[in-house]
Amino acid sequence: MTSVSVGSGIVVGLMADLQVGESRAYAVRDRQIAVFRLTDGTLRATDAVCPHRGGPLADGQFDLAKVVCPLHQYAFELADGRCTSEGVGSVGVYRVEDRDGEIVLWL
Repeated sequence: MTSVSVGSGIVVGLMADLQVGESRAYAVRDRQIAVFRLTDGTLRATDAVCPHRGGPLADGQFDLAKVVCPLHQYAFELADGRCTSEGVGSVGVYRVEDRDGEIVLWL
């Protein structure tokens, strides 16, 4: 799906395509964004690339609080993007929500 602007947000996909417990990377403007649909049904979004070695965060395991990079097991907080290990850096976090069945993201 091509991203489409809605108000000040950008529609990146459909909720029906992202089941509870799944994540997916979306191309949005000039970057890759990982969107996570948590087990409580809420959405979170971060940069899709780990700052350590470029691992695909959308392929990592996640829970309600953090995502773990599948390459080297560095964990990043979904609330603020901070890595739980010193010296790795952080990832950007973005506002994302379900708006009438569409995944809407703000950069």
